[in-house]
Formats: sequence, C-alpha cells, structure tokens
Amino acid sequence: MCGINGLYAPSKTPIVGQPSQLVQQMNQTLAHRGPDDAGIWHEGPITLGHRRLSIIDLSSGGHQPMFSADERYVLTFNGEIYNYRELKAQLPDYPFQSNSDSEVILAAYQHWGTACVSQLVGMFAFAIWDRQAQTLFIARDRLGIKPLYYCQKDGVLVFSSELRGILASGLCARQLNTNALVDYLRYQTVHAPDTIVAGIQMLEPGTYLWQSADDFYIEKYWQLVPGASEKEETGNWPEQVQEALKKAVERRLIADVPFGAFLSGGIDSSAIVALMSQLSNQPVRSFNISFQEDQYDESIYAREMAQRCHTKHEEIKLSADDFLNLLPAALSALDHPSGDGPNTYVVSKVTREAGVSMALSGLGGDELFGGYSVFPQLDSLQQRDWLNWAPLSVRRWGASLYQSLRPGIAAQKTAKVLSLPQITALAAYPIYRQVLMDEQIMELTNFQELPNNRVQEQIQTLLLNPGFVNLPLYSQISILEIQTYLQNVLLRDTDQMSMAHALEVRVPFMDHNLVELVLGFPDDAKIGQANKHLLVKAMGERLPASITQRAKMGFTLPFAQWMRNELKEYCETQIFYLARYPFFKEKALHQLWQRFLNNDNKISWSRVWMLVVLGHWLRQHNIQ
Repeated sequence: MCGINGLYAPSKTPIVGQPSQLVQQMNQTLAHRGPDDAGIWHEGPITLGHRRLSIIDLSSGGHQPMFSADERYVLTFNGEIYNYRELKAQLPDYPFQSNSDSEVILAAYQHWGTACVSQLVGMFAFAIWDRQAQTLFIARDRLGIKPLYYCQKDGVLVFSSELRGILASGLCARQLNTNALVDYLRYQTVHAPDTIVAGIQMLEPGTYLWQSADDFYIEKYWQLVPGASEKEETGNWPEQVQEALKKAVERRLIADVPFGAFLSGGIDSSAIVALMSQLSNQPVRSFNISFQEDQYDESIYAREMAQRCHTKHEEIKLSADDFLNLLPAALSALDHPSGDGPNTYVVSKVTREAGVSMALSGLGGDELFGGYSVFPQLDSLQQRDWLNWAPLSVRRWGASLYQSLRPGIAAQKTAKVLSLPQITALAAYPIYRQVLMDEQIMELTNFQELPNNRVQEQIQTLLLNPGFVNLPLYSQISILEIQTYLQNVLLRDTDQMSMAHALEVRVPFMDHNLVELVLGFPDDAKIGQANKHLLVKAMGERLPASITQRAKMGFTLPFAQWMRNELKEYCETQIFYLARYPFFKEKALHQLWQRFLNNDNKISWSRVWMLVVLGHWLRQHNIQ
C-alpha cells in the first residue's frame, strides 16, 4: 500500500516549474501514505513518484518507481495483487528479480499488454510508462478500492493517489466545481469521475487511461452488471458464498508484516474474523473501539466473538470526549470532503499504534448482502404497485397531507416518492439516499436551476443495460449501493483515513469474484428472518445467535449534542466561512444553523455536519 504521483508533460507544452521538483512536492504531500521509502524517476516527458508502505517483500527489491527486467517499462503502484504468486507461475520466462507483487504487474503488462488488468485480483491503482513506445498506461481496480485522481489539460497530465497531490503540483487551479457542489449537497459526496475541484477528476473503478503524444482516452475493462447476470441459479447459495468468501479472506492474509482485523461485533466483521481465525496458523489480532457510554458501546459482542475465535483481542476504550478531541485531526486528514469518515480515522489510529500495518475490514457486507434498511424499504415499495392506480394529483394531495401531519425528514422523502410520476423502487432510490432535498438546496443557494441528479443519471444508464434490467431487485439495489455510497463515500473515506496513519485496510467482501457471484443470486436467497440472511446461512455455526439476531447498531456518537455545545464555535466558524461563497445565501445558511440549534426536527445533525466539513475543507485547501 502506497501513494503514487506522476506528471506527463511533452516539451511542446511547457509548464511552470521543473517536473522533478513538482513531483517531489506531490510526494511530500503523500508522505503519510508511505513512510518506508520514496522515489522519483524522470525521463523525457514523464516523471513518476512513489511513497512506499512495505507490506509484501520488505527488501529494497520492492523500491519504486520500478523497472522491468529489460528496463523498457517503469512502474509506480499503489495496492496489493493477491494472486501475484499464481501469475508469477504463469510467467516462467520473465527473469524476476524480487518477491514483490509490483514486479508481477510489470511482467504481466509485458506479456498481456493492457489486458493484464483482467488477470489481476486485488486492489490497485498503477501507472506504467513504456520508454520505447512513449506511452503511459494507468489503471484502477474493478471496485474502486484504491483511488486515482488526475488532471488533463493542453496535453499535460498530472495524476496522484490523492486530490491533495494534484493540488500540490500547482498545475490545476484551486477552483470550486459548482455542479459537484450540488452533488455534494445532495449526497454528502461527489460521485466519480467528478471531484469538488474543477478540472480534477477521479478515474472510475474498472477503468484504464491511455496517454501518448497523439492520443488520450479512457476505457472500461470491467463492469458489475455483465458478470453478475451470467450466474446460474443452482440453489446451493450458502455453500457457494462460504467457499468464495473463504477464498477472498485467504488471499488477503498474504503479508510480510503484522496484521489484524477490525472487530465491531456486527455480522460482517465477525464473519471476517471467524474465517481469518480458521485460516491463520497463529492467533488473529482483533481490534475494537469501545465507549464508556453504554448507548454507543458494542464491545460486549466483539468480546464474545473474540473469545469464540480465540483472537488476541485489543479493546480500546474511549470516552465521547476522547473521540471529540480527535475530530480536528480527522477532518484535516480528509482528502476530499465527505459527510462520513472520523470513525475510520480513530480505529485506524489505535490499530496502527498497536504495531499493526495491515488490517481486514467487514466493509461492503451491507451493500452486498442487503444489510441496509433501504433494501426492504424498496422491496416493500415495489410490491405496492397499486399506488400508481391513483391519479398523480390525488397522490400529491395525499403527500402534502402526510407531510403536514408528520413533519420531519422521513415524511419529506415519503412525500417526494408519492409525488413521482411513476412509483418504482429504482425511481425512489435517489430520494431515499438523498441528504438535502432539491427544494432545500434551492433555499440555501443562489442557483437558478440545479444540474441533473448524478444518482438518477446512473440509474438511467443502467436501465439501458439488459443485464441490469434482468437482475433481481436486491441485486439492482446492491449495484446502486456499490456504485454510489460504497465507492464514493465509504471506500474513499476508508482509504484516506487509514492511510493517514499508514495503515493498509483490506476488504474481502469486495473481492470481485465474490461480488459477481452474489449479485447473480435471486432475492429468495438473500431474504430471510435474519439480517443479511444469505451471509448468516453461509457462515453457519461460526456466528452465534447473539451476533446474527441482535439489532443493527452502527457506529454512532452524540454529534448533535456536540455540535450544540463543545463543537458549537467550531461549527459556526465553518458555516459562516461557507456563507462567504457567492453560491450560498448567507442569511439562509445562518437560519439553517439557528434552526438546528433550536432543535428543529426537520434539521438533522448530519445535514448540518456535511456543511461544516465542506467549509473546513474549502478553507483548508484555499479553494476559490
């Protein structure tokens, strides 16, 4: 796990500054991602930079940028290739000089060319320069676990593992992307390929980029839908899931450093720890953040699972004030504004301080196995097609009445769904996931009209794909959850918050083989009495009833209370700063803040918090 940087600048397109110095600035900005080693290589139009966190092959043989054996290709790579040993065996003619997975990428590219990405199992973002052909190939893993940002203008391309790396180059203006601002207000994030900064984009998952003197293009090499729709319904679904998940965990235990696992006591993390304990030849180190306040504490369940799996369990007990004191550092670690993230920062910090360089996480289990409430909600809505029998005018009247009788955020969303021209689960999904509704955004901003809803656009694109249309509803929702919330909030936050402490986090549930398998199963396989029925069935007796049957709790803290008390001054500062931007209505933002302070039940803390985070981030990075 590392940080990569690069600059492609042909001589005919001069830039301000020396390429090596610019990439050195980028490397320094990403020092937290790779404290073990650093490297820069420059030749002709290309400059590559690297910061290394050593996980596989700790020797100097893993130094990057790395040359192929014939020195034709040069690589800078962030991530892990879990099947590198198998690929190495398939490439016997290549004279390997190290035991690193990085060199296997070079050998695979030399053998298969751009098709090498289809051979790789893992999480990755890498760039390969062909010194002979003078071409640059950049690729990102199928599910977007590892990030890659880029800015391409006038023939110059700059790329980095973090948006901050691009900004550090000085080659991209610090200008707010106004369309992305609306996306953020709607969904507490910006969906790839856009970012909050104009001109800086994110390479989408399952995609590669090609740059040469005469050409620049981006191409998809993998999609969720086709792989999912090709699976057969055989009936032995739990056994197939058990085998695939076990294989995914086994692959992710490959490391030359101490490793562990996050153990919250929920179904997902407990399943990962149970399989790790079964596969490992030594006790697994498990880590749990527990709280002195009982209403936020899940440690009893984590402790039970740790005892059951005989892990070397470490429980880090924090008070709410301890967490509160870490918030400023967590916000400063954000590479891109997000309404989520501080919890991952805290658990990563204490895990790294315990001497662990790599940890497995249960991230992705909810999205893949239907663990969120949005799954049964949309399923229930889909079965109420009789709602469409009522004329739209009648439904809108009913929606207005319902909202007046039950004021609050949930009622607002229900009213929006009832007012849809055609009520379907997929039409309702963007509303259920939206944070600020469009009417609220218009009240807070000076926009005369809002750009298209990015989640709605994704759905419209997917509906053109027969493979998606033919999938069962739970699989359709899973794809939406993965492509929106998971990839653009949770995975991105996990990467930036864990790498702030030089901790590598691996996510077995996002093994692409497992994902394709589960998405191909019918809803009957996933719906049952237990939450995440299919996963629970697959794990069998490895998970006790106390884990599988308890209510889903989540990682929640008293943010509303903090924001009205301990964090009040800080929050006001950020919101008032945000109000200075011409896109916002100053009076409306101040009124929103006051309504929150007055306990207005229509103004939840999360809707205000994402504005606080946005103000902090724009101020910290001087975005104009």
